[in-house]
Amino acid sequence: MTDDPMMRPNPRDLGRVFNEVPELYDRVRPGYPDDLFADLVAVTGMDDRSSVLEVGCGTGQATRSLAALGCSVTAIEPGADMAALARRRIATFRNVEVETSTLEEWDDRGRRFDVLVAASSWHWADPSIGWRRAHDLLRPGGWTALLGNVVVRRPGEPEVYAETADLHERFCPGNTGWGHPPLEDDVRATDEGWGLVDDPGGLFGPTIVRWYPTVQWFDGNGFADLLRSTSLYLRLARDVREPLLDAIAERIRTRMDDRAPRRYLSVLRAGQRTE
Repeated sequence: MTDDPMMRPNPRDLGRVFNEVPELYDRVRPGYPDDLFADLVAVTGMDDRSSVLEVGCGTGQATRSLAALGCSVTAIEPGADMAALARRRIATFRNVEVETSTLEEWDDRGRRFDVLVAASSWHWADPSIGWRRAHDLLRPGGWTALLGNVVVRRPGEPEVYAETADLHERFCPGNTGWGHPPLEDDVRATDEGWGLVDDPGGLFGPTIVRWYPTVQWFDGNGFADLLRSTSLYLRLARDVREPLLDAIAERIRTRMDDRAPRRYLSVLRAGQRTE
């Protein structure tokens, strides 16, 4: 047992904390640009006859874009409330099914897919199981595609973490997780492999990597809500988190004219199944 409010006994359980705030997550978290899905189609060759498995669909942000491509989508999500919201969000699509399960426990009933997609979720899968399961669930020639949003900063631009470092230290001292996001150019240089997740070994071929810059703008209260939707802040004790986020919102109002950017590099990493 630890007294550190940032720690939980099982890191894999952290992926389920989003189930506590599905509506907030759906409202404030960034989606993925249309160009990314256009490249996904071009890279994998998927079309309206393709079958897609989406792992960890959350509230269906990427699911909606996949469904709009016309392909058949089976989406799995371990959080019951997140999965329920995803079903409501994609109710107008007849080519999507959402099942409540983890990848590790999911009953595939013998189904095989042309493309497996995980949008900001693959790092929650058990690495000793995930890649082998992905390989087994794909048809020969199938693709795995990992989508993500990497928070970045640009030199000389006001940045929330820099403006609130003292607040983080005051309310949650000594946590090494705080700090500046990396520079955008530095992130673009990491264009090999599968990023921060474990390598699949020989199960998939060379990785194709594409980057897509985007930005969200928030007032102080909006930025605090964005942080409330992230695991880094959700796993804080409420009596630590809420005073910290209130102070961050006030700092944005007083020092940043109540307008704060959150820059991302959306990323597509795709690799073809080896035989």
